[in-house]
Amino acid sequence: MPLSEILTRIQKAEAEAGRAAGSVKLIAVSKRQPNERVEAVLSEGHRRFGENMVQEAAGKWPDFRARFEGIELHLVGPLQTNKARQAVELFEAIHSVDRPKLAKTLARLAQEMGQCPELFIQVNTGEEPQKAGVLPTEADDFVADCRALDLPVAGLMCIPPVDEEPALHFALLAKIAERNGLSGLSMGMSGDFETAVALGATHVRVGSAIFGEREAR
Repeated sequence: MPLSEILTRIQKAEAEAGRAAGSVKLIAVSKRQPNERVEAVLSEGHRRFGENMVQEAAGKWPDFRARFEGIELHLVGPLQTNKARQAVELFEAIHSVDRPKLAKTLARLAQEMGQCPELFIQVNTGEEPQKAGVLPTEADDFVADCRALDLPVAGLMCIPPVDEEPALHFALLAKIAERNGLSGLSMGMSGDFETAVALGATHVRVGSAIFGEREAR
């Protein structure tokens, strides 16, 4: 699906929800996509991309950044603490802050390096044991703990269970964000981003709808 069509659908969803045009940021998730597909989207003028793995991003983006100005990278996958320093150097935003150890590591690096990406706390809204993220009942305390560490918490992120209605999870995330005074909501992917926009998403993470199916590992 062309990038222009995704952008048009986002604009339509914004208008239908009574939201200001441009209030939703599209993150083009380029994980495991061939460089020629990524370059095609860059050539169309898009500059905000999401990656799942620090190592893959480190191998892919320096060359693109040398050739295209204004690239903004978002880490949308899990972050191991031993990759945190590299992530702070590479990314403008991290959407997967999900545990105290990682928060403390990021706080230490922010002090040491004098910089820190914009951070989103991942909430496991479906309480799925195999999925990362703080539980909804623990989210308020974790937000407070991250703020006490002087971390730049911009908002919350969730990935709803594949077999459940995403709107319920988006609404829950929005409620947690509102009571914690957070404006950022990273939610909605290729199959449900319009629902996410209707429920307040500020960032939608769209991959396969833009690039096509990913390469096998």
